[in-house]
Amino acid sequence: MAHGTAPARKLSAVQPLEPEPGVLVHPASDRRLAVEHWLLSTEPRERHSQIRAEWNEYGVALLPLGTLFSAVRLPGALIQALAPSREPQDIDPFLEESLQGPVICDPRGSRYYALVPASVPRTWRQAVDDWRTHDVDCLGRDAYLGVPRVDAVEPRPNESYWSVPMPSAAMLCQPLQVARLIAAGAHRLAEIAEQADDMHARLRSAGVLLDPPPRPER
Repeated sequence: MAHGTAPARKLSAVQPLEPEPGVLVHPASDRRLAVEHWLLSTEPRERHSQIRAEWNEYGVALLPLGTLFSAVRLPGALIQALAPSREPQDIDPFLEESLQGPVICDPRGSRYYALVPASVPRTWRQAVDDWRTHDVDCLGRDAYLGVPRVDAVEPRPNESYWSVPMPSAAMLCQPLQVARLIAAGAHRLAEIAEQADDMHARLRSAGVLLDPPPRPER
């Protein structure tokens, strides 16, 4: 994650894409192309070729936050505490059902980024401050996010991908749904920690010497 200053500017909406005569355009391909154009519009047009080159070479490109969208960074442990398992094939559908919006997975950092409206760091300021106690942060202006190419939708070792692809251009996670997920995950992690403490206390009372129980990751 790099940081810098992204100048504010008026961004025009992406216009519907018209296929050339005789060219068959599949709806999924059309949606992905519209999403790509929308993501590119976070930067001036002269930067678009460079961003595409980064997507082609590295699989990700740094895009500025706080103009079209912001990102809520969620620790993997919080998500795994709620999902059916720790495996992507279970986590990704769980996130899609829970958030109904785009989520990027960074497996190297064991983090997830829920893309939300650009205004969330400001309009949800009190909640954002509270989230930090759970190692959750909301990234907006002056922050950049490594965004995968739009067709990176399958998990690969150490490569960021769309855990939940963007359904169509400008469709983002609703902050209330993200807040509910954070609250549920924090509650579940607290339950796990309490259960571990209780088990350790019972074993000690039975005369079994153990190292202190590991605390759940946050």
